[in-house]
Amino acid sequence: MIGLAAVIKNPWLGRGFVEDLKPEIRANCSALGELMVKRLTDAIGGAQNIEAYGKAAVVGAEGEIEHASAVIHTLRFGNHYREAVKAKSYLSFTNKRGGPGTSIQIPMMHKDDEGLRSHYITLEMHIEDSPRAEEIIVVLGAANGGRLHPRIGNRYIDLEELAAEKAQ
Repeated sequence: MIGLAAVIKNPWLGRGFVEDLKPEIRANCSALGELMVKRLTDAIGGAQNIEAYGKAAVVGAEGEIEHASAVIHTLRFGNHYREAVKAKSYLSFTNKRGGPGTSIQIPMMHKDDEGLRSHYITLEMHIEDSPRAEEIIVVLGAANGGRLHPRIGNRYIDLEELAAEKAQ
């Protein structure tokens, strides 16, 4: 597993409640997504090596969780990752508020099959001095495989078993 983090200045701070977050999303999120995906795929040896993926954001104490969400929950950011790995499933995520050293969990799932439990994995990381009150940490996670020795099946088997039990 590998994670890549960017620490950015929260572009919505110091302006009170900002109703429309889209101007900053349009101005910044696509370039950030493109840069992060390039660095992450280079680090793992190419997009073709990624089987599981996820994203996360942590906003500092002066920001809103909506600010973290605004960065990662936009197609301008996430589509760079989905397109690079040719994904069919959604990009799993988490976002929260925290201070320096906050534990960041990046939930991941198979890029093509959200029912494949072998790839339900979580990458955990932290940055000792971030996020400061005015920062947002943006993280992408990747794995080149699933868990070792997966034995709990997948969601499709469960659905079949539950249907069979219900039919009895």
